[in-house]
Amino acid sequence: MATPGIQNGSVSVIAAAPMMAPVDQNGHSAAAAAAVKLSSPIRIFLFFHKAIRAELDGLHRTALAMATNRSGGDIKQLAEKCHFLRSIYKHHCNAEDEVIFPALDIRVKNVAQTYSLEHEGESVLFDQLFTLLGNDMINEESYKRELASCTGALQTSISQHMSKEEEQVFPLLKEKFSFEEQASLVWQFLCSIPVNMMAEFLPWLSSSISPDERQDMRKCLHRIIPDEKLLQQIIFNWMDGVKMSNKRKRCEDDPRIPSDSVNPTVNGQCPCESPRLSTCNDSKCSLHLPVDDILHWHKAIEKELNDIAEAARNIKLTGDFSDLSTFNRRLQFIAEVCIFHSIAEDKVIFPAVDAEISFVEEHAEEESEFHKFRCLIESIETAGANSSAEFYSELCSQADHIMETVKKHFLNEENQVIPLARKHFSPERQRELLYRSLCVMPLRLIECVLPWLVGSLSKEEARCFLYNMNMAAPVSDTALVTLFSGWACKGLPTGICLSSSATSCCPAKELKVEQEHFGRSFGSCACASTSDDSTTFGQVRKCVMTIKLGNLASTQSNGCIESSKDFLTNQSCWVPGLGVNSNSLGVSSLAAAKSLRSLSFGPSAPSLKSSLFNWEADNNSSSSSGHVTRPIDNIFKFHKAIRKDLEFLDVESGKLGDCDETFLRQFSGRFRLLWGLYRAHSNAEDDIVFPALESKETLHNVSHSYTLDHKQEEELFEDISSALSDLSQLHENLNAKNVTGNSGGSSSSSLGHADYLKKYNELATKIQGMCKSIKVTLDHHVIREEVELWPLFDKYFPVEEQDKLVGRIIGTTGAEVLQSMLPWVTSALTQEEQNKMMDTWKHATKNTMFSEWLNEWWEGTSAESSQVSTSENNIPQENNEYDLHESVDQSDHTFKPGWKDIFRMNQNELESEIRKVSRDSTLDPRRKAYLIQNLMTSRWIASQQKISQSDEVDDGKDLLGHSPSFRDADKQIFGCEHYKRNCKLRAACCGKLVACRFCHDEVSDHSMDRKATSEMMCMNCLQVQPVGPVCITPSCNGLSMAKYYCSSCRFFDDEREVYHCPFCNLCRVGKGLGIDFFHCMTCNCCLGMKLVNHKCREKGLETNCPICCDFLFTSSTAVRALPCGHYMHSACFQAYACTHYICPICSKSMGDMSVYFGMLDALMASEVLPEEYRDRCQDILCNDCDRKGIAPFHWLYHKCGSCGSYNTRVIKVDRDHNCIT
Repeated sequence: MATPGIQNGSVSVIAAAPMMAPVDQNGHSAAAAAAVKLSSPIRIFLFFHKAIRAELDGLHRTALAMATNRSGGDIKQLAEKCHFLRSIYKHHCNAEDEVIFPALDIRVKNVAQTYSLEHEGESVLFDQLFTLLGNDMINEESYKRELASCTGALQTSISQHMSKEEEQVFPLLKEKFSFEEQASLVWQFLCSIPVNMMAEFLPWLSSSISPDERQDMRKCLHRIIPDEKLLQQIIFNWMDGVKMSNKRKRCEDDPRIPSDSVNPTVNGQCPCESPRLSTCNDSKCSLHLPVDDILHWHKAIEKELNDIAEAARNIKLTGDFSDLSTFNRRLQFIAEVCIFHSIAEDKVIFPAVDAEISFVEEHAEEESEFHKFRCLIESIETAGANSSAEFYSELCSQADHIMETVKKHFLNEENQVIPLARKHFSPERQRELLYRSLCVMPLRLIECVLPWLVGSLSKEEARCFLYNMNMAAPVSDTALVTLFSGWACKGLPTGICLSSSATSCCPAKELKVEQEHFGRSFGSCACASTSDDSTTFGQVRKCVMTIKLGNLASTQSNGCIESSKDFLTNQSCWVPGLGVNSNSLGVSSLAAAKSLRSLSFGPSAPSLKSSLFNWEADNNSSSSSGHVTRPIDNIFKFHKAIRKDLEFLDVESGKLGDCDETFLRQFSGRFRLLWGLYRAHSNAEDDIVFPALESKETLHNVSHSYTLDHKQEEELFEDISSALSDLSQLHENLNAKNVTGNSGGSSSSSLGHADYLKKYNELATKIQGMCKSIKVTLDHHVIREEVELWPLFDKYFPVEEQDKLVGRIIGTTGAEVLQSMLPWVTSALTQEEQNKMMDTWKHATKNTMFSEWLNEWWEGTSAESSQVSTSENNIPQENNEYDLHESVDQSDHTFKPGWKDIFRMNQNELESEIRKVSRDSTLDPRRKAYLIQNLMTSRWIASQQKISQSDEVDDGKDLLGHSPSFRDADKQIFGCEHYKRNCKLRAACCGKLVACRFCHDEVSDHSMDRKATSEMMCMNCLQVQPVGPVCITPSCNGLSMAKYYCSSCRFFDDEREVYHCPFCNLCRVGKGLGIDFFHCMTCNCCLGMKLVNHKCREKGLETNCPICCDFLFTSSTAVRALPCGHYMHSACFQAYACTHYICPICSKSMGDMSVYFGMLDALMASEVLPEEYRDRCQDILCNDCDRKGIAPFHWLYHKCGSCGSYNTRVIKVDRDHNCIT
């Protein structure tokens, strides 16, 4: 058996069971599609996404064609496309927020909220687009280009959002939900879209996919829709776009229906035709104008609110809040009714009656009051038994306030709107408006609302209501209005079906014509029942709203109160229920309230901090309201600088079409600066911040969406960079064509110039749209981070942890990046924000040399003398070499200096030799004093020898070293034995020209301050000049002094990879911070990336080597870190470890001594002590675990009973008691 699947936009045949074929050419993520089985109901969302992508692409192409002066239709058509797309996409998002995301949030935490935030950001984009469409500058070129940019940004934002859903959300739905649960979710999704939108949504979706995909979608829907023919007919009618006639005719006037066309049931009479109410008296209903049905809605809502207020007062009097959840669900139901009633008025009734009438502010106030009421109830539920009397008083006050607000609003409508409708509209038009208003609600809500409303009406009012509804429905809605009528009849307290009496014929008779068109026969009346409990529609789902107002003890689910089964009799209208109001997936009505608030497309969308996103925001609002500055806040200050540069790119990109070479160069430079700094920022988040969040158990998955964002944003930056390069190339071609034209070129050359100019303008327009897209994408990304992630640090991370995070982030940032980043960030901040940010940085780097580096660079150097690199991929660097994570040469070469060696020693080596002599206990004191004195004066002796030698030289230039030196004389490679470089430095202390500071110190009695160096000599032209990366002599033609140059350390190196650490304020060997090293702010040293998790010891490297006593921090010799956190030179370690295994500072073992300790165990087991010592014991202290214990007596070895180490020392010998081991 095989099932058709989608692959590359066509149909392929694959196995039915295991995996879904990838859909990558149509915009679907191949990985995401592969994760969703063909049989999975979730697959239908891929069809939705494909259709939305196609609509977005068409919209952007139309706008782009208008912007580039090609035929692209008028602005009115573009606006219509935008309105349709917004309507479709908004309801798609709302259904996800209401159904899919709440269900997913129960199974997988911390995923759904981000996508709901993205929905809100996309709503803001639509608002901006419509604001632009309403602008008066339609004919201006800049307006058309801005319009194309906005549509491009919308396309990018929504496409990225859908790609992320396909990569993260859909696989989770497939993994965490069974097939039946997936089908239930998709069905709830469809039932949460308003009826009027479903009638547009499904035909549009069907037309946007290929025929094979359409057939596949039908199969998918057959598995999703409950096995009820009436429901399936409604959905497939919508999908096929069935439209028969505009108005519904009465059954007896329709010549298409013969009197015997319907199968009779009992004595030729359908059970829904009540013998007591066989016809509907038109005269009775004509006394009641259709528009007066609005009064029924007002009356029912007021009655329900009165009962809710009364219930609140009862709760206050009794103090019994055990049934508060039922009370909350009931409030949620009436809130949904009020919101949709308001939407219907704003979008259907008021525009038809009078465009000047508006109750938008009143509707918004009601929504706000309902939200406050819900929050209050949740507060009481959270407080539980601790709820105070103030809570209950506020509960009653809020209920009364809502009641007063709604009553006042309804009274104004009844006085201003309904009289106008009665006066200006025919009954037919009134019915049409009311039916359209009902269809603003989704099926899920209509199933509950109709029984509730009809149950509040008298028998005559209910009959007229049903009559108006049936008469207003188009013929194509026959199945739908049959369903509505059946649901409505379930609200009748007497169990009587008024469907047939209201319409003067059985709905099944009219349904018969629809069935014939639909191609299938149902066989019997929609409301018939059989004696064997089987119906034409299969298992009937009953959702009967028989609300006895004020009775809170009724069973309720999502606002739909179910009555007892025996209420349904053969007289009641037995139609299928949706089965969505009683589910086990945990979809809460709270989610519905959040999404419903954004259904009404007002002039402005809700704020990102509105109640729409209060899953976590409610909990975080109290913590963020105090405005307490936290260390992590200063990392988010980068967002302000990012927004500033994004605004620059968005605004200034409109000038790219001016063909200004200088502006193009400046724009490209600004863009690449933003790209580099944003990449550093996003890498810090991906490598440090997000893993820290994910390490908290309650925050798993919270950052995955943002990591996907970073990947998509990097792709956007790459696309813009490539486009800018192409634009620069086109500009060069244009300049070349201009030169050719000025020199008298042919007409063909002028034609080529026009082609280039056209391509240039098209590419400039494209780049403007891309810049708008990157601005919108990053804007929304940083806003979501601030709304969702930022508050989590205050909640889950103490200040100490935040300090460490900030330190780690800064510690992976190199000097060159900081030199670009600090001016960039501070330029976007106020002086107070700058001071706070720098205070935080200085506090995080208090153990380091960061302040020293900052003062040297920020205050003491100009922009021209800042760090420069002649290689694009490397950072300026220096010499002091570290090897904290790798061993060096295993051999131990003992250094035994002679007199010639002494004269060549630098100051550190000399001091080290003096200490060795001082510690040598074998020397006679007189001999020791003589050696120390001569060593201390050796510098002076050496300098005197050099002076005597220089007197014999005729050329005085050699005194200052005014000649080249070579690293390899045979190959004529400039440098010295220490470095390869093309220059010498003039020592500020003595004026000598030396190849490096080591060469200077070897022949001088003082040390060279390399940072004081201001002049150098090029060894190619022998000209002394200011120190810099290249020779400024014209004859050298910009000869580079070395591949790497550090302006801070005045360091040149032409061989190794070196970087300057701003926290050590020294140059280190390596690729750079954040690449292969990071700086630990506690230890104040650069460590390899594999040592991220190490034992910190504050300023651990700012000490002397415990073996040779050299200062480790500035040592040029490789250093080794010990497990205890102490350091020594690698060479010293190799020599010391030959005879010792414990740290010379803390006495802990320097490595894994298990083999050695095993040998000692064997030795102790074989050794027999004299009898007088066998029973003795000794109190010991273990150096490894720091625990005290007792060990058998021994002269050398004592094993710790806790950790098994022999690294112990005796603290007491027990002479009086036997040792018990």
